[in-house]
Amino acid sequence: MTDAATDALATTPAPLDAPRRRELALALVAERGFVRVAELSAAFGVTTVTARADLDALERRGEIRRVHGGAVPVSSALVVERPDREPTFEEALAASVEPKRRIGEHAASLARSGQSIILDVGTTTLQIARALRARDDLDDLVVFTNGLSIALELEDEIPRFTVVVTGGTLRPKQHSLVHPLAGSMLDEVHVDLAFIGCNGVDPVHGVTNANLPEAAVKALMLRAAARSVVVADGSKLGEVHLGRIAPIDTFDELVTDAAAPLQLVAELEAAGLAVHLA
Repeated sequence: MTDAATDALATTPAPLDAPRRRELALALVAERGFVRVAELSAAFGVTTVTARADLDALERRGEIRRVHGGAVPVSSALVVERPDREPTFEEALAASVEPKRRIGEHAASLARSGQSIILDVGTTTLQIARALRARDDLDDLVVFTNGLSIALELEDEIPRFTVVVTGGTLRPKQHSLVHPLAGSMLDEVHVDLAFIGCNGVDPVHGVTNANLPEAAVKALMLRAAARSVVVADGSKLGEVHLGRIAPIDTFDELVTDAAAPLQLVAELEAAGLAVHLA
């Protein structure tokens, strides 16, 4: 990695005292958008208990916000009243903005003029839609989506792009269309490329989603595509959620960001998934 905080970790002699650890932890959170407790524990050579205590101290000072498994910057933190509550689309949009933008740009570079693609609902796939709009070289692109935000994002590109909304029942606060009826169109089409979002990518448990109706639609999208790419920022690697979309080896590629834990990346590649760090 080349970011400044990581370089500082590599050149700082161990052991680090608490003020220096917290200074570096704060810098990592600011640069990556999300840092896991396990990453800090390994980087600093301390226990996970100590790493959590460092993050708790930073949160008490108002410099970060603690979330499940790690921490995010205050400005991009999800406001979660219950730990099991699914964040709204707008809350998720505010988290890990820069990693998602980079993922979106790389994923969009895989599309070609004349192709048909599926863009799944989600904040990372919204970044793909924005990156597709920015590509002046693209023409005659057909985009199927179950995300109303994505359809609206691409509306100004009509007729350069053809935008097809799947239909279905609208999920409140997610702007996604699910069963019944969402699968009717997907059963009738076969596209060149599908970009699938998720809440978790795990070497053993596969690609999963927090919401069962959305997971079912994602599975249909996967079957409707000649090539499939799962997009997920590094905070989602190793996570497992309620709805299983498909095993790891069902997908052709994972596009994630450079903050993805390298051990998990290696395990995913060993399981048969090509991984690109945007």
